[in-house]
Amino acid sequence: MSLDVPTALLERAEAGPVDDAEFVACVRDSLPYAWTVISGVAGDLHATGVDFADHEVPPPSEAERGQLLRALASDAIRGGLERHFGVKLAFQNCHRVAAFTPAAVGGDRYQAFVSPRGQLLNQSPELRDC
Repeated sequence: MSLDVPTALLERAEAGPVDDAEFVACVRDSLPYAWTVISGVAGDLHATGVDFADHEVPPPSEAERGQLLRALASDAIRGGLERHFGVKLAFQNCHRVAAFTPAAVGGDRYQAFVSPRGQLLNQSPELRDC
């Protein structure tokens, strides 16, 4: 299961739309490692005033790696996090998380990060089975 959804939130979702704040709180509580990484890169991005920040440290275990995969592979979770933090997220090698300013999405750095070339250049033997 990706998220640990409180009964009250599940009931509201069954009745109709839920707001982003409730959804993002559920993500934060369910995927604490992913939250820490993503909030960290978003914070770094906003604090430095640049258009790009990333986190390249491999997770300490497969459980934490799974949290990153669940958070960033889900359109709903990724989109909620992007709206919450005001960033565009990008992901490589099952642990490298990057945050870009929305204005940077059309730029060279973003395009290079999300390109096939960028993925190939970010490979190494130790990451092959991550």
